[in-house]
This record gives sequence, C-alpha cells and structure tokens, in this order.
Amino acid sequence: MSDSGRRMSRRELLQSGATWTAAGLFGLSRRAAASERSSRVVLIRHRDVIGAGRHPDEQILHRMLNESVIRLLDAENPGAAWRQLISPGDVVGIKSNVWRQLPTPPELERAIVEEVVAAGVSTQDVSVDDRGVLSNAVFERALARPNGALINVRPMRTHHWSGLGTCLKNMIMFVPRPADYHDDACARLGELWKELGLAEKTRLNILVMLTPQFHGVGPQSFSPRFVWPYRGLIVGTDPVAVDATGARIIEAKRREFFGEERPIKPPPHHIGLADTRYGLGVADPARIEIVRLGWREEELI
Repeated sequence: MSDSGRRMSRRELLQSGATWTAAGLFGLSRRAAASERSSRVVLIRHRDVIGAGRHPDEQILHRMLNESVIRLLDAENPGAAWRQLISPGDVVGIKSNVWRQLPTPPELERAIVEEVVAAGVSTQDVSVDDRGVLSNAVFERALARPNGALINVRPMRTHHWSGLGTCLKNMIMFVPRPADYHDDACARLGELWKELGLAEKTRLNILVMLTPQFHGVGPQSFSPRFVWPYRGLIVGTDPVAVDATGARIIEAKRREFFGEERPIKPPPHHIGLADTRYGLGVADPARIEIVRLGWREEELI
C-alpha cells in the first residue's frame, strides 16, 4: 500500500521494484556491495516458445539455448560456444530436476545432450539425472575425474525450505541426506558446492523461466494460479548471478500479482550467502551484467 492508503498502481509497483535493494532480498552485506567482482548472465525470451498445453516448442527452445550460450561467451556460433564449455573426452553429468509439477523440460534436456555430443563427448559419457546422481556411473566419473563436467538446469519456483528452488539448490541431491542442509532456509548450500567441488565442475547453469512458480505455501505446494508464461531462460557460468537475477523477476511478479510488497518466505538468503560467505559468485545486481535477448514485453527486470 502507498502512504495514502490506496493500492499501488502497476507502474508504481514496477518502479518500486527498480529500486528494491538486493540487501532485502538476499541479505547482502555492505562488503558484498563494495565487491569489484562482476558476472554476466543472459536473459533470453521468445513469445512462441510455449505451445499447446504449455509444452515448449523444441526447435525454438533449442535455438534459445544456443543463442544464449553464444552471447554469454562471445562466440561466433553454437559449436564454438559449446567447445568453450565442453571438450572431447569430457565426462558430462546434466543435473536436471524431476519435480512432477514443474520438471526440467525434456525438450531442453535433449537439446543440451545434443550439443554436448556435438562438442565431442561420447554418448556413453553423458547422462541426465536428478535424484539418482549418487548412484549414476556417469556422474560418479564426472565428479572423480579431472575431465569431469556438470551442467546444471532446473525450473525456477518458490520452495518451502529454501524460499526459492534455484540452481544453487538443485545440487542438494549430491549429498545422501539433503535434509541436513534445510536448516536456516538452506543457508549452507554454498558450503555444499565448496566441499564437493561442484563450483569447479559446473560449466553452465540454466534457470528455466518458461512457466515459473512465484508463490506457494507448504511442502510440495503447487497451483496453476501461481505460474505464468514468462517464456524465458537465464543462462550463466555463475550460479549465484543466475539465481539472483531469477529471484528479482519472481519478486517483481509477486508485487504485480498481489498489488503490494509480498516478500518470499522463507527469504532465499542462500543466494546472497553463496556470494558473501562462500565466494561462489555475484549476487549484487549492480555487479551483474544482464544481456537481454528476444521478446521484451513484461520482462519484470
């Protein structure tokens, strides 16, 4: 509500979002705001990527993936871009997410596998998995070998334990007891990335923003009312910057939908802590370069 008690207009809400501080959303310290580090992410959207029944158009989605990687790495073409990420002989685990209400689209999984194989990786050395990563032979080799690589891809959604289901959160399946990291809104996710060497192994992070979920209450909460066709992907090598950018879009959607500030609960401070406590990347929006591609309507950031 505004000072006069009236309901904020959509324009005012978006303007307030433009000045919404990262400190409030991520719990960033002043030290983080003064950091000289910077990161690039690509936000790409396409009006027609969502087809009938909310299923992605596979060809459009594949083009979006390649265009984002090209711009992220300043490459000349898709092949050159993927060869910056993946080398022949690598062992590649693609960490997906199978939550039945909002899984990683199989169309996107297939596109990633196709590009990894085209970069020179044997089909026997690439695998897509989520809850079975600890017993998956490809993932075991990817973690153990110097030429092992991970690609991290999952849809954005609100989450009962961590506030938001993010790329950082997606790696929690690499421990035998994920619940051990649920305390304090999953504040120690950055520690998990450090201890398991995931930061060095993960070559690319893809936050799926095709139909993200912006509100939920309770474990496994889902309602079609709280998803919307944003039709986008956020892509980067820095998982913190990717997640921080996605979180800002979710906050903006919540302001638009509810007509007032409605902070995410619990606060997704694992994103800011991954920066300030664990040094995994950049959460401060002032230090994140967003390369914007494609459809711009209702961008919310």
